Amino acid sequence: MTHLLLVDDDIEVLALLKKFLEQHGYSVAIATDGPALWEAVARQMPDLVILDVMLPGDSGLVLCQKLRTEHAIGIVMLTAMSELSDRVVGLELGADDYLTKPFDARELLARVRAVLRRTGETRNVLNEKPRPTLEFAGWQLDVTRRELRSPDAVLIPLSAGEFELLLVFAEHPQRVLTRQQLLDKARGDGHEAFDRSVDVQVSRLRRKLESDPSGTPMIRTIRNGGYLFTPSVVMRR
Repeated sequence: MTHLLLVDDDIEVLALLKKFLEQHGYSVAIATDGPALWEAVARQMPDLVILDVMLPGDSGLVLCQKLRTEHAIGIVMLTAMSELSDRVVGLELGADDYLTKPFDARELLARVRAVLRRTGETRNVLNEKPRPTLEFAGWQLDVTRRELRSPDAVLIPLSAGEFELLLVFAEHPQRVLTRQQLLDKARGDGHEAFDRSVDVQVSRLRRKLESDPSGTPMIRTIRNGGYLFTPSVVMRR
């Protein structure tokens, strides 16, 4: 059973969401702050954390950064409607998705399912057929293992969102893709996101792929167009 961890300091919200998610087949643990989060993680590693930004003690943004550094799990952030900066920073720190309050529990369920699917934490993931490795400019993107290795074979950590975005680029090299096309291909048609979400993910990918700022950029910004992945890509079975 897929295990979720809910982190929010509103006890009523925790109780309602826990009951709703359990009704849809998930195992759910709850925490109200950072210390309780780490205790829950120590008891049972979650497949995904639903993390509120506003928490006593360490904020959700601080906890998100530490979670992403230490564990390869899905992270969905909950943010206040007016706090655009929180959503941008959350993605910068490695969150896979966000949801603004107030929200419908069914939308949260859809986001959870989408992130779990992207992180490969579904029950049939081990039965998937091996997929090719995509090579570009010395880099290797192993689609089956969802791993990125640098030209000197160093494993580069990617969030689920970063991996899906890079996969879209690698599968459509040397072609201009609009922001909406990138969202639709990475997260499914009709996925809504605020204007800067793709820009934030692209910025994170650039920092990981382009160590030499004076070199040819792998991801070019096309004015009034979108983005262009510049390397040639070779598929290896």
